[in-house]
Amino acid sequence: KTWHKSKKKAFTKYQKRWEEASKEGKAMNAEIERAKKYCQVIRAICHTQVGKAKLGQKKAHIKEIQVNGGTTAAKVDFLTGLFEQEVKIADVFAQDEMIDIIGVTKGKGFNGVITRWGCTRLVRKSHRGLRKVGCIGSWHPAKVQWQVPRSGQMGYFHRTE
Repeated sequence: KTWHKSKKKAFTKYQKRWEEASKEGKAMNAEIERAKKYCQVIRAICHTQVGKAKLGQKKAHIKEIQVNGGTTAAKVDFLTGLFEQEVKIADVFAQDEMIDIIGVTKGKGFNGVITRWGCTRLVRKSHRGLRKVGCIGSWHPAKVQWQVPRSGQMGYFHRTE
């Protein structure tokens, strides 16, 4: 909100350290060695080249991609070899290979039971509204069961395809 008034100091120390290390010829070797020694999970931050795709969008998608297989040192060496280089889909995946895609569904906000669960509307002259569930359960057990459709958040759910 007030970024235009700020000193814009985010990542400036990191940038200076990177510049100093690159002048000396050891481009952040200390951090790479620390990752080899202490880390178990190694991920690369990658971006797409939207200009090559015929999209109306100009801003690149940024994605964190985890590398699996082998030792941590081998993973780090593999990724340092790919720094600032183009990686094609064919280099990563084989033809007809089965992969898991993890993401979130399109968010639709707070919705009622008619939209969210597809319940039937009540009749026109029903008392206190008609876009409701007619009965939310029996007297006993004296609580609403989890199976009863209720209004709430629709969409923005975590899915693995």
